[in-house]
Amino acid sequence: QVQLRESGGGLVQAGGSLRLSCAASGGTFSIRNSAWFRQAPGKGREFVSGIRRSDSTTNYTESVKGRFTISRDSAKNTLYLQMSSLKPEDTAVYFCAVRNRLSSGLYYSEREYDYWGQGTQVTVSS
Repeated sequence: QVQLRESGGGLVQAGGSLRLSCAASGGTFSIRNSAWFRQAPGKGREFVSGIRRSDSTTNYTESVKGRFTISRDSAKNTLYLQMSSLKPEDTAVYFCAVRNRLSSGLYYSEREYDYWGQGTQVTVSS
């Protein structure tokens, strides 16, 4: 059983930056993929970025490419999302998720992930 805890959310002005963290514990050796999703008010959960453990390959949704960077620190069992040039439309609750099923790909659907954090609020003011 993997436990995930996000931190780093907050209120920031448009054009600003934030770094989200997701600390993992319990069974972290089994994690194969990690990802960030977000959910804006009244909308469904949306894939933001993912990273594959085996080779650190990353993927991003089009709207954040060039502005967000996903990374991980294996020694600390922590996943990060560096967000820059933030826009009001980035406002959402951000969730980290991990997958421990046998796999070799990159995954965009929330159904492909096995464990989730509780979320952290990011609000970007205009």
